[in-house]
This record gives sequence, structure tokens and C-alpha cells, in this order.
Amino acid sequence: MTTPASRRTLLLGAAGAGLALPRIAGAQQYRPEYKMTVVGNRPIPFAEGAFIWADLVTQRSGGRINVKVYPGSQLVGGDQTRELVAMRQGVIDFAVFSTINIAPQVREVGLFQLPFLMPDHKAFDALIRGEVGRDIFAVMERREVVPLAWGENGFREISNSKHAIRTPADMRGLKIRFAAGAIFTEIFQAMGANPVQMSFADLQPALSTGAVDGQENPINLFLAFRMDTLAQKHLTIWNYVNDPLIFGLSRNVWNSFNDADKQLVRDCAEEAGRQQIALTRRGLGLDGGDDAAIQDLRTRGVEVTALTVPQKAEFARVTRPVYDKWAQTVGADLVRKAEAAIRAATA
Repeated sequence: MTTPASRRTLLLGAAGAGLALPRIAGAQQYRPEYKMTVVGNRPIPFAEGAFIWADLVTQRSGGRINVKVYPGSQLVGGDQTRELVAMRQGVIDFAVFSTINIAPQVREVGLFQLPFLMPDHKAFDALIRGEVGRDIFAVMERREVVPLAWGENGFREISNSKHAIRTPADMRGLKIRFAAGAIFTEIFQAMGANPVQMSFADLQPALSTGAVDGQENPINLFLAFRMDTLAQKHLTIWNYVNDPLIFGLSRNVWNSFNDADKQLVRDCAEEAGRQQIALTRRGLGLDGGDDAAIQDLRTRGVEVTALTVPQKAEFARVTRPVYDKWAQTVGADLVRKAEAAIRAATA
């Protein structure tokens, strides 16, 4: 029979021998909550990816890793361009980053903003699933971020309240809102448009009052926010850039997890990324499939113009000086590698 005193002696002896207690101590290092940031909120697929990841991690860890999503970039006061900096400062633990928003701090992800680099989803997939994607993840790791999976915000199509856009000349004089990034100013100026940078929160009132004529965003976001009710009656599918998403977390948080939990978090990120990409592409009529999103646009009275390959080539020609200039910023070797991957995937 052991007394309370003898049980305490046994427990202390086990601790001194390095038995059992290290596991308890390791568990005590986990926080009550891990904060995840994402731009926007449900129901857009961008935000859904974050909620899916958080839910998977929380559920599969039995609540040991409790991840809470803070949508609308609220952890950085709504300024989505500060998310990466805030993660490095320890304010944010997990994130689903837009590559557009982190490009000012990570020049290599500016690859995806080179105008008309990626003609279609095959080209996009060749980059994120190949050597280019791995190279960019290696760059992210040098920023104290552990990238685990890719997602997709979608090809950014252009809409406006004035007329259909079929040629670069149709862009002249249009006031077009863009989210962030000096390259977008130069892209739209090259086409004769008047680019206006503003947050998404300011976009809707700007469209409704006519302060800007148009905007560029994925179709799923156009539909979710009913931009057809904001005078956006003309939409052109031109696939000028795509915005990959990166599912990642801070290195300090990653290092605090044991190996099994690291694998759990990675597996959940990869699954969330796959689901998020599927949501983004749903209804776009890819490969002759379901085109419900396109039909929804037309039902709402939106004139949908899908550019032909020669028409896209004309836009690419006009914006080529911007492409060449920013390719040097991104890194000539990385751009050449991306171009080769795209040629192989689309041949």
C-alpha cells in the first residue's frame, strides 16, 4: 500500500529519471488558442479555405490545437498587406495569404502578377505543383513562415459599368480599382486606363457612386458580393493574372508542435487547399464541365465576354514592357523556369 507521501516520492523520482513528465510538459506548451488570419469572410472560397483548415486541425487534434479564424484581416485592422509582417511579429499564428498582398515583402511571389503569364488553369497548376512552387515555398521559409499548401483565389477578370472590353483600346480612360501592388498601376496605365488603389471595403461604395468605373476580381467574388447590383454590367474573362493562396504558419508556432502534430497540421492544410481550389473553380465551365457560375452572371444581366487566344495576345503585347520590367524584380531565373513549365504543360 502506498501513502500520498510515497506516491509523491515516486512521481518526483520519475520526473528525475526523465519518465512520463516530459510528455505532460510538452502538452502544456500548447496555447489555448491559435489565431488565423484571412482576407474577407464566408461565403467566398478564399475565406472558406481558412475555416476548413482551422476546423480540420481543431477536430483532428481533439481540441489540443485550437485554431480560431479572424476573417476580414481584423488582426491587422483590415490592412491585408500587413499580415505577413504581423505573423513575423508574433501577432498572427496561422494564415491563408494572398500572394498579391505579400508580394511587397516577398518579391518572388510577384511572379503570379506578371500580366498574361498564365493562360489557363493548366499553366497555373504547372507552377504551384512543380519546381516553381517548391522554390517559392523555400523563399517563404526564409521569412520565418512555414508554408504547407497552395490554394487559389482565382483568375482575376475585369468588369466595368461602361462597355464590353475586347481590345486594349476599350480600357482607355476607365477608372479601374485594384487592391495593391505597383505592378498593377503600370499594367493598367499601359492599357490607357486610370488605376485606383483602394481596399475591398471601400470598393463597393465606390462602384455604387461611380467613383470608379470597374474592378478586377475572381468571378466567385463578383457573384458573392452581387457586383451586378453595383453597375457592373460588363465582365470580360481575360485571365490576366491569378492569385495563388499560401496556407502557412509562423515558424515559432510550428517548432512548438511535436512531429505528429506537425504532420497533422500539414495534412489538414493540404486537404483544405484541395477543397478550397475546387470551390474556386466550381461553375466556371472548365474542360467543358459545369458552367453554373457563368450562367448565373448572364441571368443577372451581365454581358460576359470571353477573349479568344488572339485577343489575349494583343493585351499581352501591350503590357509586355511591364512584364519585362517586373520579371527582373521577381528574378529572371525564376521567371524563365516558370515560362518553361508553362510551355511544357500547355503544349
